[in-house]
Amino acid sequence: MLTDRQFFLFAVLLYAASSVYSVFLWRKSFQRDDFINYLLLALAFACHTTAIFKRGFILNQCPVYNIYEATTFFTWFIVLAYLIIGLWPRFRFLGVFLTPMLLAAGVFALMPYPFLPEPWLDPPHGPLPEFKGGLKSFHASVSLLAYGGFGLACAAGLMFLTQEKNLKQRKLNAVMSLLPSISRLELAVTRLTFTGWALLTMGLITGVLYLHEQRSKYTPEGDPKIIWSGAVWAFYLVVLLAHKQRKLTGRRFASVAIGGFVFVALTFWVTNLLSPIHHR
Repeated sequence: MLTDRQFFLFAVLLYAASSVYSVFLWRKSFQRDDFINYLLLALAFACHTTAIFKRGFILNQCPVYNIYEATTFFTWFIVLAYLIIGLWPRFRFLGVFLTPMLLAAGVFALMPYPFLPEPWLDPPHGPLPEFKGGLKSFHASVSLLAYGGFGLACAAGLMFLTQEKNLKQRKLNAVMSLLPSISRLELAVTRLTFTGWALLTMGLITGVLYLHEQRSKYTPEGDPKIIWSGAVWAFYLVVLLAHKQRKLTGRRFASVAIGGFVFVALTFWVTNLLSPIHHR
């Protein structure tokens, strides 16, 4: 029987194949239908789901206890959301912008990192982590779903910038392109960003409640991960308010959505490793 990591490796290989095919679609200026890309991601999702469930059955809980598991979980949500959104053909090109991120996250999760104090990002499971119970698992899973929502907003922002460039430089390509319109893409960035922020809000609330339940206090003083999470929550709140007031729209809004997720992706694992209550 194949292990959960091997199933995830197959998923990453399919993400790599999708990334290569995405280059072909990009070079054709999105004049070709991307059903093949959608199918590749559906196959990758099947392998990815198998990996998640196999690890979950081993733990008898949601598998979100280390950096490898957290990465596989929130990338799984990104693919799930894309497959649902991709039921509308004009949004299937979201996959062109997602697959490089999925491939990078998969390679990051699987690569060995000998400089870490533990065996890479997926140390062997000993006793269950200090926090136990359904509320802790709910907090972790909802928070990771929020980061997945921000990732989808980033991909929609990349689509927005691409379509805007087509409109400015290659008007005929923009008219004939299978990409959604500028207005629909901005609406998609807005809704995905709000969804991610709402999920992160739920994650922070349940985390605080569970911490109080276990330690009789609402916040551990100076924990880097909690400070970082609060900063990310506040950042996206400011972005949403600025967009609602029309102070941040169009290209600038898309660029901020992209930059916000890049920051989250680059700093998530660092703060997790530095956090006493999140890093085991």
